[in-house]
Amino acid sequence: MDFIAQLKYRTHEDGGRKTPACSGYKPRLKFAFTDVQTFGLQTFIDKDWVYPGEEVTAKIKISDPELFAGQLYPGIEFELRESARIIATGVILMIVNSMLNKTNAYH
Repeated sequence: MDFIAQLKYRTHEDGGRKTPACSGYKPRLKFAFTDVQTFGLQTFIDKDWVYPGEEVTAKIKISDPELFAGQLYPGIEFELRESARIIATGVILMIVNSMLNKTNAYH
């Protein structure tokens, strides 16, 4: 696990999925500060499924953490994507993998 985040899945009307996502789902993650994307394995906390329009807290394990070394911090926002479609947004609540931690106190 690399970080814990609060995720808000978009409704289908807002461009999100038509169907729910299960814990273990692995969409792409996109941060605003870079064009680089990676896959993020989501393990939902206290839920097995999240439906369009719902929020969930999740543990996230990214495929290539070295791409974001020293660049992430609590409060940073990101997008969850299926191809070019944004299906959810997230905000990091806590960094678990210290390699990812941005050391600069002024984000």
